[in-house]
Amino acid sequence: MGALELGLLAAMCWGFHDVCVRFISQKTPISACIFIVLMVGLIFHICLMMPSKEISTITKAAFTYASIAGVSFVIASFSLYYAFKRGPVKLVAPLIASYPILSITWAIWIGTPVSKLQILAVLAIILGVSIVAIMSDNSEEKIPPIGKTIALSIIAAIAFACTFALGQAAAELSPHMSATLVTRIISILICAVIIYFAGLTYWPGKSAIPWLIAMGCADGLALWCVLSAGALENPQYASVTSSIFGLITILLAWIFLKERMTILQWTGCIITFLGVGYLAI
Repeated sequence: MGALELGLLAAMCWGFHDVCVRFISQKTPISACIFIVLMVGLIFHICLMMPSKEISTITKAAFTYASIAGVSFVIASFSLYYAFKRGPVKLVAPLIASYPILSITWAIWIGTPVSKLQILAVLAIILGVSIVAIMSDNSEEKIPPIGKTIALSIIAAIAFACTFALGQAAAELSPHMSATLVTRIISILICAVIIYFAGLTYWPGKSAIPWLIAMGCADGLALWCVLSAGALENPQYASVTSSIFGLITILLAWIFLKERMTILQWTGCIITFLGVGYLAI
């Protein structure tokens, strides 16, 4: 399976995961949700490693990259969960999925040639998200003020971009399964420390466990897809292609959570993901 296919599989998994976050975060402590999902993701990853016996040592540089990726992943997870709890999905999903903009911005910053079409794609993403944000702010839906929601979504996008870049860098230097295992372990340790010192809870309640297990497996498979692409040709295709998870999340929220979508909001989402799609080419 190539990097592009891995990215598409990751997108489907994260689309399912994120629409679950939207409804389960309304009645379950977010700290407990994240902790259980990370634990299940770790167990899932270990299960993937066991048949092939891919556990091996990694270089110091790979360990450093993988560890920082774990820190970024925790930041991304908390930001994502709180953003989706506030909602709506049609605003949060495009913002978080717009992280390919960061790679283009970085390329411009370091002087790498960027085409006019790539710049237009970035502007299209900004325009599309702006349309959704404006229409969400003026809608009759009972949602919290969108300013904080937008900020959380942007933080999540930045943190996810860092996670993917650092994780793939680690996978280029050492066996990707072992590097991803380090990322998983570090993220759980940091999450546990945050929950302990913040006086939050680890237990989500029995009714939430089945959903969280499914979410953990989906998240585990998605992260494995993106980070393992680091050992393949054109690994950036996986991280960029996986960003269409936002569109899948919006569709699932529209179908199952009955979130209303106006024609203008659909237009904004389509413009956003067309821009994302072009950056993936």
